[in-house]
Amino acid sequence: MKRLVDIWARIFDPRTLPIAVTILLFCALFAFGSVMYTGFFSLQVLLDLLIDNAFLLIVAIGMTFVIVSGGIDLSVGSVVALTTIVEAVLSERMHVSVWIILPIVLVMGAVFGAIQGALIHFFRLQAFIVTLAGMFFARGLCFLITTQSITITDPTFKAISAYRLPLGTGSVSANVLIALAMLVVAIFVAHFTRFGRNVYAVGGNPRSALLMGLPVAQTRIGVYALSGFCSALGGAVFTFYVLSGYGLQGQGMELDAIAATVIGGTLLTGGVGYVIGSLFGVGILGTIQTLITFDGTLSSWWTRIVIGALLCAFCLLQRLIERHARSVGRPGGTAGAVAAPSRERGRHDNAASDSQVTGRVPRDALGKVVGS
Repeated sequence: MKRLVDIWARIFDPRTLPIAVTILLFCALFAFGSVMYTGFFSLQVLLDLLIDNAFLLIVAIGMTFVIVSGGIDLSVGSVVALTTIVEAVLSERMHVSVWIILPIVLVMGAVFGAIQGALIHFFRLQAFIVTLAGMFFARGLCFLITTQSITITDPTFKAISAYRLPLGTGSVSANVLIALAMLVVAIFVAHFTRFGRNVYAVGGNPRSALLMGLPVAQTRIGVYALSGFCSALGGAVFTFYVLSGYGLQGQGMELDAIAATVIGGTLLTGGVGYVIGSLFGVGILGTIQTLITFDGTLSSWWTRIVIGALLCAFCLLQRLIERHARSVGRPGGTAGAVAAPSRERGRHDNAASDSQVTGRVPRDALGKVVGS
């Protein structure tokens, strides 16, 4: 009985309630489709959700780290498109091996994200503006390289694209295996490494994180570098999916990634969220698309309408959970996160200036180090 009470309390904890609602909604949507449409309840339909959205899952993983850290990244869709263009050009026009192309585009994405993170941190610029500029920059590079759609005919690309791993009565593609491997690594990094704990701490309160001696600069730059890496990896997976490169690919993907992350239970205010939640967030988006496809009478634009309504509902839920958490005096954060600062540390925060974010030690009016 006590164990059931503990489980019930854990589910309704403000830190875990959003992801619990997400999982419940995913199960409800899949159950609804299974009842309404013949053939919906099958292992292959469930696996197809991963096959068709593997690239979005990878991008959403990177977005989860960014939002947990208190930021936003609007450049991910453009980086995906740039990756497809670079891969197509290197493969078809320069005949470079795919095993050389992949490291090149992954490093390119990580460096692109790290530059954005450095601009955001050291120049104290808004993440929205910096990544918006990055979005235009990457998209412009796509059309500077080529305005044409390039079809990839390389045998290795085709072999990876056509690969299928039998799984029970269904099968999965190489893209799914890459996405799931990235998911496992991301969960480990988020909840079992120092970097992951730093991300939660910076997202909860960057000034308090700095006062606790955490590397705020390295964490912010690392988060955006990780997002750029995931965008490039998502672009590589998307290239395997469509076997082509084009500058208009990935349009709106940044919004889908943000929606999947928020629906997955990550708070837009930062500091709270689970990487596994983004898996179910992507699953919900994919299930909605599949339901509309099975129906056959609804316009595909209903997908956007439903996603918009869900996003508003989850933002409202987050606000209600935050108010409830404040009313009962619960600290923010998740498993593996650094606990919220005490009131005494909060008084130190008030004495600190914005220059703390750049890495300078806060001092009082007499030049004495605060807290010494």
